Amino acid sequence: MKHLSRLFSLVAALISSMAILQAQTTAKSIQLSLNENPFGPTKSVLEKIQEESQQIARYTAEEGQAFIASLAQYEGVDTDQIIPGELLAQLGIYLGIKGGAGGEFIYTVPGYPVLAEAAGSVGGKIIEVPLNEHLENDLDAIEAHITPQTQAVFLVNPHNPSGTVNDKDRFLQFLHRVSSRTLVIVDEAYLEYTDDFAGRTAVNNLKAGDQVIVFRTFAKMYGLAGLGMGYAVAPKTLAKFLREQGLGNPHELNRISIAAASAALKDQAFVSHVKHTVDVERQKWFELLEQLGLRYTSSQANFVFFDAKKPYQDTYRKFEEAGIHVSRSFAPYNTWIRITIGLPEENEKARNVLKAFLQ
Repeated sequence: MKHLSRLFSLVAALISSMAILQAQTTAKSIQLSLNENPFGPTKSVLEKIQEESQQIARYTAEEGQAFIASLAQYEGVDTDQIIPGELLAQLGIYLGIKGGAGGEFIYTVPGYPVLAEAAGSVGGKIIEVPLNEHLENDLDAIEAHITPQTQAVFLVNPHNPSGTVNDKDRFLQFLHRVSSRTLVIVDEAYLEYTDDFAGRTAVNNLKAGDQVIVFRTFAKMYGLAGLGMGYAVAPKTLAKFLREQGLGNPHELNRISIAAASAALKDQAFVSHVKHTVDVERQKWFELLEQLGLRYTSSQANFVFFDAKKPYQDTYRKFEEAGIHVSRSFAPYNTWIRITIGLPEENEKARNVLKAFLQ
């Protein structure tokens, strides 16, 4: 017991040291490059993590099943349609192998390449479709690229890096039509930030019987980027098949991640607060970009994407000199830059840097 007490003291000291180091790092730099939520996690989540840390010697089968049940209730689907975990890369590898040589995977560029790259690493053929003139997923072009060899269409909605969403009804009709020809995978990592989460989610299509898989993550809106927790919602037959391939085993879930995600999911007041704050801060960015005469996207995510009209490296360097980390470049938009919406004071500093740079 004495040794256990000492262990907890050491852990507490380590956590305290990490907090001090993080505070020192934050004082030196502002992280606006990874689309994290600077407001989270909530107090209730932190309390649950501390409580659950006393049980880390125990396996998580029971807790994992309870977590799956809570996700199913939240989505309005059956428990056997939930596959927990951050699974995009695993699914890409599985589909790439299943599709064999010549199996095609369609996705939008520039975009979030994890699933496509994973499929390509095992022989999948990647079909890249550029954004349309509004920097949205080009639904017509994507549909035109579907062939008998297409294994899946992969979409991010809202898109990353543009933050754009397609017209809601047109997008859902597209999913219904296209999913009769091939599997459609929709990553909705940022959908909680949009104007109509319930109306825009592709889970509506899944419930209607379409062959659609929807991915969600706790890394963005819920402020749990460091825990690597997400899940997929899938048609029953496909979910069963994926579980048979070893994906989404609840026995392999991390106890701390389960506890944190479960607590976060219950705190929808926090979600509403963050969404409102991001809406306000994003509008401030839009107003500045209008004043500067810069083109920008109609982002509905927790970031803005705009044309600084200067080479990316010059803009990036200016922010770095001010201690602000912004996104990587996104070819072919070589004068554009993506900036995460952080804390209000961080956003103000970033806007001031941009004004000083361009005026």
